[in-house]
Amino acid sequence: MNTSALVGRWLGYGDVAQIERWRPAFGAAWARETPLLLIAALAAVVGLTVWFYTRWQAPTPRSVRWTLAGLRSVALCCLVLMLADPILELTFTRHPQPVLWLALDSSESLSLVDDAAAREPSESVAANAGPRRGLSRSEQVQAFLRRNDAAWLRKLAERFRVRVFAVTGKELTATLTDDATTDDWLDDWTCTGQVTALGDALDELARRQGGDNLAGVVLISDFDQNAGASPLVTARRLSAPIFTIGVGPITAVDLAVDLLTPPTMKKAETSTLVVTLRQRELEQASVVVRVFATARPGATSEAARIPVGEKTVTLSAATQTVEFSHTPDHSGLFTFFAEVDPLPGETVTQNNRAERDVRIIDDFLRLLFVEYEPTWEWRFIKEVFHRDKLVGLRGFRTFLRSADPVVREQNDLFLHSLTLPRKEFFEVDVIFLGDMPATALNPRFCDMVKEFVDQFGGGLVVIAGPRFGPGQLAQTSLADLLPVVVDPAAKIRDQSEFRLQLTPLAAQYDFMRLGHSVDNPLKGWTALGKLPWYQPVLRVDPRATVLAEHPTALCADGRTKQPLIAIRPYGRGEVVYVGFNEMWRLRRLHGEEYYRQFWGQLIHRLGLSHALGDQKRFVVRTDKSHYRRGETALVTVEAYNADFEPLLESDVPEQRLSGTLLRPEPDDQGQREFSIAVPQLRAGLFEARLPLPVQGEYRLRVTDPVTAADSEISFAVADVSIELRNPVRNVALQEALAAETGGRSYDLSTADKFLDDFHPPRPRETMVETIPLWSNWFTFALITLLLWGEWSLRKWKHLT
Repeated sequence: MNTSALVGRWLGYGDVAQIERWRPAFGAAWARETPLLLIAALAAVVGLTVWFYTRWQAPTPRSVRWTLAGLRSVALCCLVLMLADPILELTFTRHPQPVLWLALDSSESLSLVDDAAAREPSESVAANAGPRRGLSRSEQVQAFLRRNDAAWLRKLAERFRVRVFAVTGKELTATLTDDATTDDWLDDWTCTGQVTALGDALDELARRQGGDNLAGVVLISDFDQNAGASPLVTARRLSAPIFTIGVGPITAVDLAVDLLTPPTMKKAETSTLVVTLRQRELEQASVVVRVFATARPGATSEAARIPVGEKTVTLSAATQTVEFSHTPDHSGLFTFFAEVDPLPGETVTQNNRAERDVRIIDDFLRLLFVEYEPTWEWRFIKEVFHRDKLVGLRGFRTFLRSADPVVREQNDLFLHSLTLPRKEFFEVDVIFLGDMPATALNPRFCDMVKEFVDQFGGGLVVIAGPRFGPGQLAQTSLADLLPVVVDPAAKIRDQSEFRLQLTPLAAQYDFMRLGHSVDNPLKGWTALGKLPWYQPVLRVDPRATVLAEHPTALCADGRTKQPLIAIRPYGRGEVVYVGFNEMWRLRRLHGEEYYRQFWGQLIHRLGLSHALGDQKRFVVRTDKSHYRRGETALVTVEAYNADFEPLLESDVPEQRLSGTLLRPEPDDQGQREFSIAVPQLRAGLFEARLPLPVQGEYRLRVTDPVTAADSEISFAVADVSIELRNPVRNVALQEALAAETGGRSYDLSTADKFLDDFHPPRPRETMVETIPLWSNWFTFALITLLLWGEWSLRKWKHLT
């Protein structure tokens, strides 16, 4: 063993390769920065000692005096040097073990016990753990890590510096141990995570990476990613290969149910509910699909269970749909359920039922169409919504600037003024703004539209016309709402015809999906044909999503195509921009079908995303509709007076609203009903947090201080996890994650090969070690010996 290795072991490092240099120095700033001061201090103590022994000490032989002076001088110099903090700086290189992180998925899906027929061969690794039985996925992992025949964990700790993490997401990434030589830490690994967010977990690990010379990551999971960012994107930030070890079967007997319903239905009008069945290994099996509804608190129905329909289906494809028609007899909030009975061999049965909350209204949407003069678009939209079941004759109103004043006064369809009283204006649900000159849009109207979208969640559709164009809005407050930045000097472009071009994002919006084709939901747009003109804009707002664009024309930046249909959120609402008013051409080949589909689905999206009519004045909502036991519900109340102005402190007694919470079961004192207070956060906004200790349905009533009426909502608390809805391992993600980062993919039966496959080189590290020279036994012994020698000599010569 060479000198460098010996020094390294003395310093506590067993992997020192070479000492590059050593340098004595002083740690105290005064000695390091002013060495003359240190020399002066040493000279002073030496001089004082010599002066004392040569001038003031009793007559003794000269040799004795000089010996005593020398002993004391050396001792005092040592003390002065101790004040200067003498140190030795060693610079050396070492080759430590590479760092390996072992990440264990802690989501609830690891607690699943897979069916014996679907169980993967890897469960055999637990053979020495006891009698053969069905093990959960986490127990299979523990058995693999604890088995003695392969000692996989011990070998891992011998070759790497191992850190073990429990991961489910960014907030639930915890270090289990920095010492993997034992398996005691496995007892602290619990699988209770509510979601599997591997992308967020890897992002958090990358943030914690810091100065670790990370060689690789071993990730043990079933890879059932169901929340957060994509792990394929965040894994690159680790700058290390990820070796994936999969747990759970790659296939299983399973039948999952999804339910698609309209978010809002109209009483006495027929709606379609679509049940989607997804199956694995159940070809030709026969199942009974049942759909029913239950009334939530506040609904007008007294029936506990309202049957919708029941159909027997033979499973002939991996995915197939079943449609049910339903005509509601009552209004209110209802929960619709679709379910099938569990089939033999299913590991997971939680996905045999799906539910959706649906609001059934006995009301109508209120639309306001602002236009300068009658256009084809204005005429056809008016006719379509007059016959629409959610709008009707009572719901459509228009302000037509060119209309005869007498017609405006006598016909209920027309508004006599653009600036309605606040109470009437904010009862509107969707506003269409057509081709209007800036002179016709007064500031009060523009400001109320902005407040309507921002504060009340209203929908705004801006339709560009050929006469004035959207540039008229540039100098109004409405310009802030638009998905595009308009040019006040822009002119209509009608030099050549063109076909509208849909963007890849168009299919994500229901109002852009025309027709009934599942494979090509955008095919219906071919009915629009060629458009003769459009209104250009300067650029697209960065918060907007472009759904349709010009095939060739570009914006001012020379790269972005001119947007023709775009949407953006603004405050609580949404704004849609259409760069032409030629949508009526959709009627060309198919009559009203596509035209009604586009505008109908658009107003449903914009109008039904908030409370209707004057109900927008007092809205009680929770941050979620379903909670898990032990969580806290955030209750928010938006409260306005009769003129839709925010309630002030003077309008509300004690600056808080009163309400009642009905729990699903009594507390320890036998009470189910509790009075609550919702304090004011700011003008028009009240907030409270409610603990949810038990499962079941909670009902909350809050009193409106203006009308003294109660507004009621309900929410459910249950321990149903999304983690228990997928019985199989996501092999595609597991293999992609390994391939993307340069790692390899295994399961528990092949994980032993990892030790043979991965041999990273030891990293080279240059370290500087600072060794204090005064705080050790040698320095203490030297000073003690000097002082003892002086004392002994003085006693021998009888000096006082």
